[in-house]
Amino acid sequence: MSNPTGAFGLRPVRKIDGSPYNGAVQKCYVSASYATALFIGDGVIFDTTLTDKDPTARYPTVIAWTGAAAGLCRGVIVGIEPDPDDLSKIYIPALTGGYVYCCFDPQVVYQIRDDGAGTPSAVYPGQNATVTLAAGSTTTGLSGAVLDTSTPATDQTAPLHIIGKADVENNELDDYAVWEVLLNTPENATGRFLGVTAS
Repeated sequence: MSNPTGAFGLRPVRKIDGSPYNGAVQKCYVSASYATALFIGDGVIFDTTLTDKDPTARYPTVIAWTGAAAGLCRGVIVGIEPDPDDLSKIYIPALTGGYVYCCFDPQVVYQIRDDGAGTPSAVYPGQNATVTLAAGSTTTGLSGAVLDTSTPATDQTAPLHIIGKADVENNELDDYAVWEVLLNTPENATGRFLGVTAS
């Protein structure tokens, strides 16, 4: 049976020390001046544009992560604060602003689907990879980010460290497999894992 193809971005599932991820989040601000839509499962970084900061100074301001090699990532959006004027809103459209809830724990393991562009290999675990970003779904509110199957290697600058294929039902070692990963280039500690491969 072939794997499903739907992207969902990065989804926190557990912590690398074996303890469960308990859903802890940090509320973050998205400026109405920010021209990129944000979705659940998108990686984010702190916004350095002073004019876009949260006017109350209570919450960090976030923008989209690039997913590229050496691209730092602060964490991942796991929820969107409801808009009382529009309860159907399940993502942050461009130039609207709002609040998102993010996982910033660098020890959290995430699941992510691969892009289906190259048949995955059993040597992926221990290697590092980049992310291919695509527009999220305005229907589901989920990110379009996927693991780039052209990149798994020992490159320490790659932002994802592959733990292994996710142990979920009907997850075949084939195109569009779901992988468990750590953020390898968190914004607060660059280049944590060298990456290893079969010799």
